[in-house]
Amino acid sequence: MRKIECEQGSAEWLNHRLGVPSASMFAKIVTTKGAWSTQADGYINQLIAEDLTGEPTPFYQNEHMARGTELEPEARSAYEFLNDVVVEQVGFCLHDTMRAGCSPDGLVGDEGEGGLEIKCPSGAVHVSYLRDGKLPSKYYQQVMGCLWITGRKWWDFMSYHPDMKPLIVRVERDEEYIALLETHVSKAVDLIAVNVDKFFTKEKNK
Repeated sequence: MRKIECEQGSAEWLNHRLGVPSASMFAKIVTTKGAWSTQADGYINQLIAEDLTGEPTPFYQNEHMARGTELEPEARSAYEFLNDVVVEQVGFCLHDTMRAGCSPDGLVGDEGEGGLEIKCPSGAVHVSYLRDGKLPSKYYQQVMGCLWITGRKWWDFMSYHPDMKPLIVRVERDEEYIALLETHVSKAVDLIAVNVDKFFTKEKNK
């Protein structure tokens, strides 16, 4: 893993992510069953465009997402208190050898130990997570992607609402799924590189 120290959401952070498949979007490349996603081509086209233009894709943030961003520091502090740990904040983590990465909500423990993914959903959604008591399937690719990129042993998923008890679920590595994830993300990275080279060269030679 290659750590890039920057503030998440900053211009520097956006720049490092240009054209790079990121764990929060791995669900657009691979399904929870480990198959190539029907959304993959659209996501790959988006990343090719970012690389060619040097401009990040406009990011839509609804009120629930904005609320989650505001509550994240509070949730992180609650996690630290409940688990008697210090969470290391990082900007962007790149895979050792390829242009794929993740933006963890925190790294926990010594090198190779754990990580943290925080969600601060609406009350009803948080209750649904509490009732299920497990990692929501919609975040499976993201969490496994973070484990793959960072090489960590486990990842804690935390759903936080200030007026209710939190949900903290520890997710262990699924090596079989991570291998499938790596295969598909590698394919996406190769497709991005080939097409950026092809279209950039044509543009230059006009």
